[in-house]
Amino acid sequence: MSFQHFMQKTAIIINGPTAVGKTDLAIQLAQYFNTEIISSDSRQCYRELNIGVAKPDGAQLAAVPHHFINSHSIHQEVNAASFEHYALACADKIFSKHDVLILVGGTGLYTKAFCEGLDNIPSVPPALKAGILQRYETGGDEWLRREIEKEDPEFYRLGEIQNPRRILRALEVKMATGKSIRDFQTREKSDRNFLTVQIGLEIERHLLYERINTRVDKMMDAGLVEEAKILHPEKQLTALQTVGYREIFDWIDGLISLDRAIDLIKVNTRHYAKRQMTWFKNQSSLHWVSFPFNVENLIRDCVSFTHYAAK
Repeated sequence: MSFQHFMQKTAIIINGPTAVGKTDLAIQLAQYFNTEIISSDSRQCYRELNIGVAKPDGAQLAAVPHHFINSHSIHQEVNAASFEHYALACADKIFSKHDVLILVGGTGLYTKAFCEGLDNIPSVPPALKAGILQRYETGGDEWLRREIEKEDPEFYRLGEIQNPRRILRALEVKMATGKSIRDFQTREKSDRNFLTVQIGLEIERHLLYERINTRVDKMMDAGLVEEAKILHPEKQLTALQTVGYREIFDWIDGLISLDRAIDLIKVNTRHYAKRQMTWFKNQSSLHWVSFPFNVENLIRDCVSFTHYAAK
């Protein structure tokens, strides 16, 4: 199969829940098309986070050029808007050399920003933002989740409720406008000068959960506790409000046992994977591929989907 099968510049997007196998498949595709990868993972961009975010290892990063990996510090603010700007700039550079790029990750909002642009969500008065933040600092994550479930049940059902920053944003919008943030997530798609082919990877739930549990055990063996101890003084940073670190921080603070922390990482990661699948299943543009994944079939399908999208 030769590259002229692609009718114009094309971004192949690999979506799916954590631990489904996105990284390995993306690398195989990138090697086949002799191109580069843009990550759309909202945590793997941070240089200080490694084990707990399942970042590609040194050999994987060396095999294919990656973007939005180790690109930022935990002290920098990174959001969907800044990712859109970053990723589109990367795409321009990649497309100057290649006909295809691979974008891979599990942060659905980042992928949406890259493919379609972002919604025009109203600004929130600073006093209201400060008041909500003060209540959050007093009540913590549990208060925040209860509040968003009460005020915006639709966001609670489909949103990333393990991400305090996104919950705070949703709560601010609801309190400022009286409407769910999802009511504003309906804008027309932004024009892109390339095609997008979105692939969704799915696997039977019990197999995915086995993979998650195994991954967490490997993280512990690889030194997640030691990594978390180094990061503990910065635990208040948004970047560290992340499954895998929060639970170890609670152990370091003497709130739970280490065994309980490990169990919670597995449970919370499974919950996160379920929410990811809920998000992706609500995206009509995805072409779903079921486990076991065959890279040769996927390459053929990508070309076929591109022809369809170009019509």
